[in-house]
This record gives sequence, structure tokens and C-alpha cells, in this order.
Amino acid sequence: MDFALKLQEKTGKNYLSYTSVKTALDDMVKFELYVQGKWNKRTDALSFGSVYDCLLFTPDEFDKRFSVFDDAGIVESIDSKNPRATTAYKEWKNKFNEEAVGKESVSLEDYQKAIDMITRIQETDCWEYLQGEYQAEVQGFIGDVPVRGFLDCLGDGFVSDSKTTRAIGSFKRDVFSFGYDIQAYIYMTLAQKKEYYWVAQDTSYPYTPALFKATESTINGGKYKFDRAVQIISRYLDGDLLTSTFSINGEI
Repeated sequence: MDFALKLQEKTGKNYLSYTSVKTALDDMVKFELYVQGKWNKRTDALSFGSVYDCLLFTPDEFDKRFSVFDDAGIVESIDSKNPRATTAYKEWKNKFNEEAVGKESVSLEDYQKAIDMITRIQETDCWEYLQGEYQAEVQGFIGDVPVRGFLDCLGDGFVSDSKTTRAIGSFKRDVFSFGYDIQAYIYMTLAQKKEYYWVAQDTSYPYTPALFKATESTINGGKYKFDRAVQIISRYLDGDLLTSTFSINGEI
């Protein structure tokens, strides 16, 4: 039985993604939960990244996906030492939550920071590498493994990926610690492009952006990690790895 069929029968998924591959290298219990839709560890950094990417690539979609939480006006209008504890504030917040059903709440501070960051990057040469088709879907086989993904930007002869970072000086380390090299290998292979760039930007003022080109060595490193993850997942699909099934081996 081939990999794709085993994957479909075992997980209900007919493809792997960058995130699932990266998760398999980290922890197969998490991988199993992820493909079942039960693992969605949302961090503040990921939430901000979603806001930033939406405003950067698909700004027309922002109001459909997000609701900006701005309580400055209501707080100033309430004559109280603790306005957020008053009935008036709670009624305002309940109304806000009702109107925001189905949307992700984003603070005014994060919304404004994302706008400021995008304005900053548009003033630099990095902006040239964020021109092309946004959120382009790519899918296909790498060997006998079905893979799917969405490119931040499919440019003329290249793929580029927007990343935010806490420190632009440490981004090169981020590439390897967060598995961005795996993503680069997958996306370059599926898109059949020879150049891959990261447009990284510091999330601290003055929001310094920088352009990084993936080297052949980095792409090869991503391939090695991808192949290793596929080996692990193959063992899981064959029932050779223990994940969510545990047994008592004795008493202490």
C-alpha cells in the first residue's frame, strides 16, 4: 500500500503540510492530534502574524476575519475609578463580543503596529520581493508523498515568505529552529522555482526589515528534515510507532 493511501486511511487526510511535517519531527503525539484537528496551539506571536499577513497580502479580507478591540472611548466616557468593572462597560463588551462572533479579536495596539510595520517595509527595497500572486496554493507529490501548501508570494521566478521576528539579528537562527528550511524546500519543490527568499521584519520599533535568500545548503537541510519526517510518519502509518496508546508496565 502506498504512502498516500495509508495516510488517507490512518488520518483522514490526503496530504501533508509544512506544519504537519514539522510537528512530526517534534512529537508524533502532537502530529496525531494535529491531523485529527485537535492540536491548535495558538500563541500571541502566531495571532499577531495572522493579523500582519492578512493586512499585508489580503487587506480586503481583514474585516471579515478580524474585529479590532478598542475600548478607549468607552473607558474614557465612564466616570469611575475602575470603568472596566462597571455595568456600562460590561454591556458594551458583551455587545462587541456578539458582533464579533466568528471573527478573531485583535487589540488596537496590534492592529496599529501591523499597519506601521507594513508602511515601513513598503518604503524599502524588500517590498520588491513581496510582489506577485499572494496566498497561491501549491500541491503535488514529493516522491510518493502528497503535499499541499499556500505560498505567501509567488513572484516572477521566485517564492518569497513573509516572517516576523523578535530580533532581526537572530533570524538566521530562527530559520533552523522553527523549521523554515523545511517550508522552503517544500514550497520551492512544489512551485518549481529556483529562488526562495524570506522577507523578515523586526516586531520592535523601528520595525527593521531584511531580505534573506535561501542557500542551496539550507534547502538541502530542509530536504533532509523532510525526508526524516516522512520516515517517521511512514513508521506511524505502518503501526510501528506508539503514539496515543499507553499501557501500565508496573507499579511504583
